[in-house]
Amino acid sequence: MAVALSVNLNAVAQLRNRRDLPWPSVVGIGRIALENGAHGLTVHPRPDERHIRFSDLPDLRALIDDEFPKAEFNIEGYPTDDFLDLCDTNAPEQVTLVPDDPSQATSDHGWDFKANHNMLAPIVARLKSSGFRVALFADADPEGVKWAADTGADRIELYTGPYAATYDSPSAAERELDALQATADAAREVGLGTHAGHDLTVANLPPLVARIPDLFEVSIGHGLTADALEFGMSATVKRFLSACGH
Repeated sequence: MAVALSVNLNAVAQLRNRRDLPWPSVVGIGRIALENGAHGLTVHPRPDERHIRFSDLPDLRALIDDEFPKAEFNIEGYPTDDFLDLCDTNAPEQVTLVPDDPSQATSDHGWDFKANHNMLAPIVARLKSSGFRVALFADADPEGVKWAADTGADRIELYTGPYAATYDSPSAAERELDALQATADAAREVGLGTHAGHDLTVANLPPLVARIPDLFEVSIGHGLTADALEFGMSATVKRFLSACGH
């Protein structure tokens, strides 16, 4: 099964926000990504709008609806009331819930599903009642997966930061892959689909895909945007699609 690629546009938006100018265009870069085969677009609107702005969301929703109706819009974030209202307004195909503190530079851990079960379950139910698929950001922890399933979520997204950090240690990479594979196996047993994301690259994607053959989707922003500076966005999306097995 080839893995779907969702292009995270946060880094593009962060570059745009360095100036009071409309470029690089978040919508324009999203269009290039989808034109070249990406299966969807991901954004993570944080409360301070330091990269994706709330005003970007309806424009990206319109881009997909008007030009790429088979693509998916994935909105990720911590489930505050304001975040949930953004989801209701912009109707993503998927919502990915992450346990971010607003001050964090980026997501750096998954949910403690047992401790947060009673908080997550009604939020998942609310989102699913609106027709959104729900994924939950997860550490490589097979024991926690049953609690994730019990929230009613559809999928988990494996936090791959620790795996990506082993780029200079093949033995450490194998240990992280073992843990990710075990978690994906546990998720499958309780009926959850598996996604992955964080610091994935053209180099580290193929071993991950080989270990989790039923991986549904990867969401990639930083590494993909960094490569685009060298290869251009069109070629970079194709490189990542090839790494995903397309």
